[in-house]
Amino acid sequence: MAEKSYDASAIQVLEGLEPVRKRPAMYIGDTGSYGYHHLLTEMVNNSVDEALNGYADSIWVTLHSDNTVSVVDNGRGIPVDIMPKYKKSALEVMLTTLHSGGKFSGEGYKVSGGLHGVGLSVVNAVSEKMKVEVKKDKNTYIQEYSKGNVESKLIKKAIAGEKVFSPESSDPWSGILSNWTQPTGTAVTFMPDPSIFTTVENGFEYTRIVNQLREYAFLTAGLTFYLIDDRDPTAETTTYQFYFEGGLKSFLRHVNRNHKILLKEPFYIKQDIETNPGESVNIELTITYHDEYHSDLMSFVNNINTYEGGSHEVGFKTAITRVINDYARKEKLIDDQKDGNLSGDDIREGMSAIISIKMNSQNLQFEGQTKRKLGNPEIRSAVESVLGEAFSTYLAEHPTEARTIIGKAQLAQQARTAAKKARETVLRKSALASASLPGKLADCRERNPENAEIYIVEGDSAGGSAKQARDSQFQAILPLTGKPINSEKNRIDRVLANERLREVLIALGSGVGDEMNLENLRYHRIILMNDADVDGEHITTLVLTFLYRQLKPLVENGYVYIAQPPLFRIKAGKEIRHVFSDEERDETVKALEKSTKMKPENMSIQRFKGLGEMNPEQLWETTMNPETRILKKVTIDDSARADEAFRVLMGEEVLPRRRFIQTHAKMANLDI
Repeated sequence: MAEKSYDASAIQVLEGLEPVRKRPAMYIGDTGSYGYHHLLTEMVNNSVDEALNGYADSIWVTLHSDNTVSVVDNGRGIPVDIMPKYKKSALEVMLTTLHSGGKFSGEGYKVSGGLHGVGLSVVNAVSEKMKVEVKKDKNTYIQEYSKGNVESKLIKKAIAGEKVFSPESSDPWSGILSNWTQPTGTAVTFMPDPSIFTTVENGFEYTRIVNQLREYAFLTAGLTFYLIDDRDPTAETTTYQFYFEGGLKSFLRHVNRNHKILLKEPFYIKQDIETNPGESVNIELTITYHDEYHSDLMSFVNNINTYEGGSHEVGFKTAITRVINDYARKEKLIDDQKDGNLSGDDIREGMSAIISIKMNSQNLQFEGQTKRKLGNPEIRSAVESVLGEAFSTYLAEHPTEARTIIGKAQLAQQARTAAKKARETVLRKSALASASLPGKLADCRERNPENAEIYIVEGDSAGGSAKQARDSQFQAILPLTGKPINSEKNRIDRVLANERLREVLIALGSGVGDEMNLENLRYHRIILMNDADVDGEHITTLVLTFLYRQLKPLVENGYVYIAQPPLFRIKAGKEIRHVFSDEERDETVKALEKSTKMKPENMSIQRFKGLGEMNPEQLWETTMNPETRILKKVTIDDSARADEAFRVLMGEEVLPRRRFIQTHAKMANLDI
């Protein structure tokens, strides 16, 4: 066959918003739950930017029953006048052109998180339909879009008289702002395109949005948020209102509401500092300490949560480590010859801190389209300078708090020394490869970690069944006898001294802590497979806590899974079904009664009490065969929520756990 020539005809140019629909994950992170909710985040960011610049004080978010969502603010309203160069309204240009908006020239916004964001145009591109309404100059302007394309002309309607605004309207497509008492504002209603997103049928997660809007309200003191959920026609409209005068200090109290706080008075500073001639940033910081072993550091830039940190966090960590060591040496609380410096990890153990940076959007540099990491190098020195001076003063003026902080860091230093010895033991054993692997590990023959997986199972009985059921080419089995230690309640030295968890570490081969190296990981699928009862779920939770607290990169990189063994085997004649809940059992029995004409009492219904009750063939077919099994992938959508969940459910404090159980008791799936 003749080879096709490679010339200009082979070059494709994607115009308008085609690139977004072609590769949506490049712009919104992914096409799953994160990307789906990121659309709403971008719309809320636009409204928050109006508030940050002093043009709005209220934002309404309404979740509608048809999977649409409306975001309304009482800001200035998107410009609707004609742009001569494009011969279109500014509104239409912003909705249909990438990299357009009022945040590039610096004229429209000084402080903004949206300059590098996906903005209106990309949300429009991945929405099945979108409606934008603008109110200004005693008129409303309305335009509709679909999948990035204009669906209607810009309609102008004069407003005669004012009525009461009803943001919870069940039919947002009939118009929102025409009945609004505010003089100006913008309303955007959109429906994510189900052909792009895999989670559309689940809709927007109410709790997730509640937490996000609460976070925004903490970060912008004086801004009011209203969240209205009218998706359930049988229930009364659920409305949340968020407004906090205390700002970051209120945020810190909220984050630590389930902690035992060690400091009588937290550290707080808010200050402007010049970074370049004529340019300054606003730095706001607050710090306290609790009695647990992990640290909580949250950082924001122009209200955008920088989950992956960046230059502001580097400056924070550098300053806090230097200042505390300087104070400890000056007050002779540490002995250089005996102890050496306290490390950054020692000092941050039990720390809870929030950093909020406000800066000119013109100079903002995020690493990555979804804005998870700040890249501005000048912010590092700015934070280091402000925090260094202010925290030195704080320690000098609060000697009791200073000694509490240093005392906790010294305990962490002692534990770190013990943990280092334990890690070295793990590393030495791992370095000997198969000669030192745990005795109960049934390893696989595959040596490419991308193709290998390990099942961590409960006890010798389940381990025996799994070893017989597995495909030994790529599946390894590690049985754990008894329950491992709770990593949330214990320091790393005690965790690494636990024989069961040490076996897990040696089998995985990646190391732990500072010595962790994912290139040495022996399996890229780590599957927790335990009985579907209370004890099994407890063991899964304990191992998951260990992985999250001590081997977090495994979770962040998508290597951790939870197996889903069935609860019932239903046999009606030659028909065999495996189901995973009591409800599914009842539905399946009814379906089989219709299709096979058999009465339920004549069917064979087997309840699996544990993995050991399944024969190897059943275990393979239902839980271990990649073609038929169901695995739950463990992911982190929100680090703050994940940290809080582990802290409440697995931490020392009993009262928060009791409140959680009382609140969610009706949702429990009890195995009685």
